[in-house]
Amino acid sequence: MLTGGCYCGAIRYETAGPAVNQAVCHCTMCRRTTGAPCVAWFSVPSQSFQLIKGEPALFRSSDHATRTFCSTCGTQITFVDDASPEETDVTTCSLDEPENMPPHSHIFTGSAMPWLSRADELPQYVQSRTQG
Repeated sequence: MLTGGCYCGAIRYETAGPAVNQAVCHCTMCRRTTGAPCVAWFSVPSQSFQLIKGEPALFRSSDHATRTFCSTCGTQITFVDDASPEETDVTTCSLDEPENMPPHSHIFTGSAMPWLSRADELPQYVQSRTQG
């Protein structure tokens, strides 16, 4: 069983999976809806995804897809494409243990930020720049 939720705890979910399509998405819509350079996702059968606490807000991010998010803290939870309603994409880092769901691919790399590939060359800090 995979469990997760939003940052503030208002939304909680669980899914028995199976998880497939583990990917990092670089599309413009994912970037703009999160404010991040890319977003990690995995897919599960829609009937296995269950909300166990709260009710996320819906956002129609295009003419063919709906995203859900916490209306309190803003955490994006799911993405469902009208063309495949039997599949729900879930944000990997909304999982309680996202380290157990590594991506297997990158998608929409044609939209990727050109500087992202050089990000590993930048200085790294265990905490913030000022804390070392």
